[in-house]
Amino acid sequence: MNKKLATYAASLFENTEVEVLDLNDFQMPIFSVDVEEEIGKHALAQAFLDKIATADILVVSMAENNGNYSAAFKNVFDWCSRISGNVFQEKPMLLMATSPGGRGGATVLDIAKNAFPRYGAVIKGIFSLPSFNDNFDVEKEKISNIKLDTQLRTISNGFKS
Repeated sequence: MNKKLATYAASLFENTEVEVLDLNDFQMPIFSVDVEEEIGKHALAQAFLDKIATADILVVSMAENNGNYSAAFKNVFDWCSRISGNVFQEKPMLLMATSPGGRGGATVLDIAKNAFPRYGAVIKGIFSLPSFNDNFDVEKEKISNIKLDTQLRTISNGFKS
């Protein structure tokens, strides 16, 4: 769901080249200082940071698991933060979340919007898509709810200035 939302949101930025990062491509052992001591800084964490470094804008859509970050995100984030505390590298960010429920990942979105600036995120827009299955047309790969689509488009237009 969140990958679909992020891909759609990224398509709203005109004259851009979009690269979608999938956390499944950055699977690493569960972070701990003991594992880090044994294997050192993980190459996939550096690769993830290198991808962020090449971006002009970050479009991040957070999955919510039990009211918090997904384990996959937290693990990538933990490994990356050991290489650089400036994980998001002062990049402008569109921060989003969605879920099948009516709150649209609001809890994880709130956590991220408060925490990410400490790690170099410059949050320029925040968007939550509630009830993903009712408000996103998977076949057309876009938000089907006109009001919510307009809201996201307005937010993305704000990045032009």
